[in-house]
Amino acid sequence: MRHEISIIIPALNEEKNIKPLTLKIIKVLKKTKFEIIFVDDNSTDQSKKILLALSKKYKFFNPILRKKNRDLTQSCFDGIKKSKYQNILILDADLQHDPKYIPQMFKEFYKGKDVVIGARKLTSGKNKGLSETRRFASVFLIFLFKIFNIQTKDPMSGYFLFKKDIYLKNKNRFFGKGFKILADLLINSKAKLKTKDVFIDFNRRYESESKMNTKILLILIQFYIVSLMRKLLT
Repeated sequence: MRHEISIIIPALNEEKNIKPLTLKIIKVLKKTKFEIIFVDDNSTDQSKKILLALSKKYKFFNPILRKKNRDLTQSCFDGIKKSKYQNILILDADLQHDPKYIPQMFKEFYKGKDVVIGARKLTSGKNKGLSETRRFASVFLIFLFKIFNIQTKDPMSGYFLFKKDIYLKNKNRFFGKGFKILADLLINSKAKLKTKDVFIDFNRRYESESKMNTKILLILIQFYIVSLMRKLLT
């Protein structure tokens, strides 16, 4: 079976990471039919200029330039809508998610899984990109999400491979905003999804800053409450 994949990368002010990440993906997917969709969330640096230059160089490079209402989940949804293939991979633009794991994720994906997750080793292993504060916060949030019976060690991951049909069949059910699109897919899809974790080393962030802030945390709390109420009422 030949791999075909749309790689969707939400990005905000990642001018120094766009080209290095693109080259890493090209190297890993030499035998794969793919497209790369960077979704720029109205960056204020030189990201747009770099994306347009790469789109002229590579036929598989199809960026989206958003101009308002910054939101990572909506950026990903915009990328999914534009994607041409049925297999969707989402990963961060800051090089914390190494593309070298994509072949292994595909291997598990074709064993009949709906979602394959690049799961961080939150309790052990290498996590250069995860401070102790973020590690603790992630573990605590995952503990809270256990009520939803999610079959993964890292529902907060931003690195995952899934079938486009999951979005198409459930798009009206998703919370649809904030940073945690994977949790949204796993919790709010109507059918229970078959998942598999591929454990990754979470790299140090290169040439950019974390986008996490109080506003994002408040949205996450809102997402949790809305999802919990839906679960209790169904």
